[in-house]
Amino acid sequence: MKSGNSRLRERLHEIIFEADTWEGKLFDLVIMALIVISTLVVIIESVDWIGVKFGRTLYLLEWGFTAIFTLEFLLRLYTVKRPMRYVFSFFGFIDLLSVIPAYVGLIIPGAQSLIAIRALRLIRIFRVFKLGYFLKEGFVIVGALRASRAKITVFLTFILLSIIVIGAIMYLVEGGMNDDFSSIPKSMYWAIVTLTTVGYGDITPITGFGQFLSALVMIMGYAVIAVPTGIVSSELIQATKKVSTNTQACPACSNQGHDDDANFCKYCGSKLHEVTP
Repeated sequence: MKSGNSRLRERLHEIIFEADTWEGKLFDLVIMALIVISTLVVIIESVDWIGVKFGRTLYLLEWGFTAIFTLEFLLRLYTVKRPMRYVFSFFGFIDLLSVIPAYVGLIIPGAQSLIAIRALRLIRIFRVFKLGYFLKEGFVIVGALRASRAKITVFLTFILLSIIVIGAIMYLVEGGMNDDFSSIPKSMYWAIVTLTTVGYGDITPITGFGQFLSALVMIMGYAVIAVPTGIVSSELIQATKKVSTNTQACPACSNQGHDDDANFCKYCGSKLHEVTP
């Protein structure tokens, strides 16, 4: 028989991590409302006249929200069986980042502005409102990115080597007569800006060969856009595996995406507790 403490942890886990019960939905909705308000507080505080006139009130509000989110984060750690695994999970890391800036701001002035990171926690809205279509498409995109990471890594490595070579060549061609290309790092900066088709125009070649090379790099820029797009698109086409939108989170590893009739976690094998109606 389970102890009262174990039952309490399971109940809290069900409310905090899942949205299959009205308590879980209410908890998530309240937290999301607080996230929106706290993010707005940080944003409007950066406006000079508002900060001067209502600075004290906004400061107290910030710490009030920070205390609530800190308590929530500690409860999340209490209800999972492997707290450190949760901390380094996607949502766990975002939850941690949402409270750290306030405490860092006590040591480094201005760091509390990073509290706006809390807005990332609104991603949970898809889980709360059972927006299955968006959840499924989101998991498909994540799966496609994971499947194509090796190809993208090879592509980015090639781009990095190209930038180094192009930067070195432009330094040799333009360096002696153009102050814009006074070093290889500055020439590499020009190569990055040109290759990505951003084209700030703050650094421009003046020699004939430099301008010819510049035109070639601009043309290569189209490949920079097309190649990774093609890689990910190919993986998206193949990502036809059905994705579950069940909101149950494993008490042991905090992973979601289980089938509706699942009794055990498909990631770590731990037993999933039943959801009370």
